[in-house]
Amino acid sequence: MKSPLVTIKMEDGAVIKVALDPQSAPNTVNNFISLVKDGFYDGLLFHRIIPGFMIQGGCPQGTGTGNPGYSIKGEFAEKGHANPIRHQRGVISMARSGHPDSAGCQFFIMVADAPHLDGKYAAFGQVIEGMKAVDRIVAAERNPNDKPVVDQRMQEVTVDTFGQNSDEPDKITNA
Repeated sequence: MKSPLVTIKMEDGAVIKVALDPQSAPNTVNNFISLVKDGFYDGLLFHRIIPGFMIQGGCPQGTGTGNPGYSIKGEFAEKGHANPIRHQRGVISMARSGHPDSAGCQFFIMVADAPHLDGKYAAFGQVIEGMKAVDRIVAAERNPNDKPVVDQRMQEVTVDTFGQNSDEPDKITNA
């Protein structure tokens, strides 16, 4: 079975392709696919960039404070979920607040290894093409709050599930 493939086309034409891992984080993958199919990420920013660490995007407000109106349960070791994906360069993972079940739509892509995140965040895939674009984003000039000075906008985000159906995600309402 082929992994679902997400394509992030940036406003500047750069492309990032991410293979999702539904075996390691099934509900997280279902959630991400659902949001992508709904066009949720189209036009949103990578609003937080930290060189030597990661780029973060997917906030509907572009501030890091937004969510899709719900959250999902965390799929990582601290929540009793066996997720073998390590937070290494190129891995995509769900951002969340301090509460382990607070992820919803924001995600981050690692630009360097961060083993201190292993077991604490729901990693759910790997960049298979376009790390040069990720590196260009993380190298952009940023303000003191780690927000890029020039918007790093996702023009369109699509998914190819190769004919496989994905379930609707299990959601926690009023996140």
